[in-house]
Amino acid sequence: MTDQRALTSSDAQPRILNRELGTLAFNERVLALAEDPQVPLLERLRYVCIVSSNLDEFFEIRVAGLKQEFLHDARARSPDDIALAELMQLISLRARALVGRQYALFNKTLVPELKRAGVAMTQGENWTEAQESWAQAYFESDVLPVLTPIGLDPAHPFPRVLNKSLNFVVELEGVDAFGRDSGVAIVQAPRVLPRVIRIPSAVAQVPDNFVTLGAILRRFMPRLFPGMSVIACHEFRVTRNSDLFVDDEEVTNLLTALEGELFERHFGDAVRLEVTAGCSERMAGFLMEQFGLAPGDVYRVDGPVNLVRLNQIPNLVDRPELEFATFRPGLPRDIRRFWKPDISLFALIARRDVLLHHPYQTFQPVLDFLRVASVDPAVVAIKQTIYRTGSESALMETLIQAARNGKEVTVVVELKARFDEETNINWASRLEEVGAHVVYGVVGYKTHAKMVLVVRREGALLRRYAHLSTGNYHIRTARLYTDFGLFTANPELCEDVNEMFKQLTGLGRASEMHHLWQAPFTLHARVMSAIAAEAQIAAAGRPAHIIARMNALLEPQVIEALYAASQAGVRIDLIVRGVCALRPQVPGLSDNIRVRSVIGRFLEHSRVFYFHADGRDDVYLSSADWMYRNFFRRIETCFPVLDRKLRERVMREGLRIYLKDSASTWIMSASGDYALPVRAAGARSPQGELLRLLTAGAGAEGEQ
Repeated sequence: MTDQRALTSSDAQPRILNRELGTLAFNERVLALAEDPQVPLLERLRYVCIVSSNLDEFFEIRVAGLKQEFLHDARARSPDDIALAELMQLISLRARALVGRQYALFNKTLVPELKRAGVAMTQGENWTEAQESWAQAYFESDVLPVLTPIGLDPAHPFPRVLNKSLNFVVELEGVDAFGRDSGVAIVQAPRVLPRVIRIPSAVAQVPDNFVTLGAILRRFMPRLFPGMSVIACHEFRVTRNSDLFVDDEEVTNLLTALEGELFERHFGDAVRLEVTAGCSERMAGFLMEQFGLAPGDVYRVDGPVNLVRLNQIPNLVDRPELEFATFRPGLPRDIRRFWKPDISLFALIARRDVLLHHPYQTFQPVLDFLRVASVDPAVVAIKQTIYRTGSESALMETLIQAARNGKEVTVVVELKARFDEETNINWASRLEEVGAHVVYGVVGYKTHAKMVLVVRREGALLRRYAHLSTGNYHIRTARLYTDFGLFTANPELCEDVNEMFKQLTGLGRASEMHHLWQAPFTLHARVMSAIAAEAQIAAAGRPAHIIARMNALLEPQVIEALYAASQAGVRIDLIVRGVCALRPQVPGLSDNIRVRSVIGRFLEHSRVFYFHADGRDDVYLSSADWMYRNFFRRIETCFPVLDRKLRERVMREGLRIYLKDSASTWIMSASGDYALPVRAAGARSPQGELLRLLTAGAGAEGEQ
């Protein structure tokens, strides 16, 4: 196992950077997109919402974990040697600055600019008489019947508050019908009510006008307390520890254990309290006491406490000029004339490996691959891993139909895919109902590998066809995330994939693979060996180069190996979208390492690893980042691109284009800070260039 505590360098600076602060730095880069006036307005609103969503998960998981660790050992220190008490203060300061910047942008720039463009977010302060009349009617018909105000007294204690739910604390004066005068009530917004409501066009005044549920509740709150005076009414929202706990050593039925934990997630320990900026100190203190929080856990926001919900607005507005230009995903040039959904599909893959680069190239061939397999009389078995696929999925429906058609369908469903557990449980149940074999991987290890195996009878032989990917089998995210997918009939690669399915569904020792690097068995050792080999080549005076693209780089042993390779003379280019714990450009330590982060229209999700290997140019695609959990606590694949032409494509589209300084490439310094180079006239981002090169008819207008 890896030692999670990093050594310090000679200048007493930690050799690795802090993960939590790196996560906040990533969200600062995302927010910079929302601040960019060249990004369309509705997309800027989306980025503001994405930051809020990311911060929710950050507090639910990372901050919650730090708090638990601190309670267990108040003297504990982070891997970069910061005392946890100090680290939580640093997180609080940086997160507050980020949230303040976020709401300032929302209030001072996005709201007024969107209104000028005909998309208004009315909060109730300046309603017209007609809007007021409509809002009151909506409150009385759709909202009031489902509200349950709770006046606090000995018979009505403070209610249980759901994680991230919308709530109000109400200060009252007067005595009610029973002579009670507690002065405080709690109103919880039912989950069945929409958080964003379109104002009817007859009273809207602008083409698209929306109001939040919070604004309607604030305006008509007095109607819930007849005969009493509402002195103040404030939104609040509590974020809770949402990391599910399942004892891997004690669990006997993972499905049953998870179903029990899912409900409790809504009521985990509180880690953050958000209140509106005008909330009195008395009320804020009262809420802190109820949730067991300290002043450092309270975030005052100048606006709705849940900006995530405003992400609905772009989906409700038909204003193409306020969004990124649409595009049609293309197909690789060399297979376009051969690809026909209903015929020659397997013949094409048998002839050559097929590489798809999403979202620039369509996900449809993956759906066709499974659809054709589900009805092809020659196909006898289909095996697939599922990590995230969505609550509505044509792909999963195809697997269900394949089972109905008598195919041997085996699906490895990862029940512990964070925040998708309930969706995956539902799919597992539906698959089992039609006779598919459903397994939940290996207890203690998340199945994060992305792979499909189809077994087809061809004459007297059974032949295997595989699809391996860096991304999930999720149709929606295939339009939003960058990923590579590889179809292959290579006998050795397909045998490796089959071996992995045997490990996941059966018992036995791990066999040696022909080509796949596999976590938790060989991936870490293979990566370390490949880095060391480049260092030896450089030490011998020959050219050596490593390019690695991933979502996060955190594993200390790999970081140390990269430092050693740099000192040996290896040129190292790292393209890390999110958190990078390695310090680049430190004299004597990492002079030859450069770190970039690309943030753009699409979420950078591909994992691509290149080793010069004395001119052999080894290229691997993977489901795994270089993190401890991916190497040692997950089941992952890392597969080579064996075809020379496809290898060159991956290097061109997945690596080289990212090494050019461009409009969206942030450069990391040794301190962990990021800087965006001055945008040159006509500069095009890597994503924009790929849209131009790969999509069907997007042209230059596909780039934003």
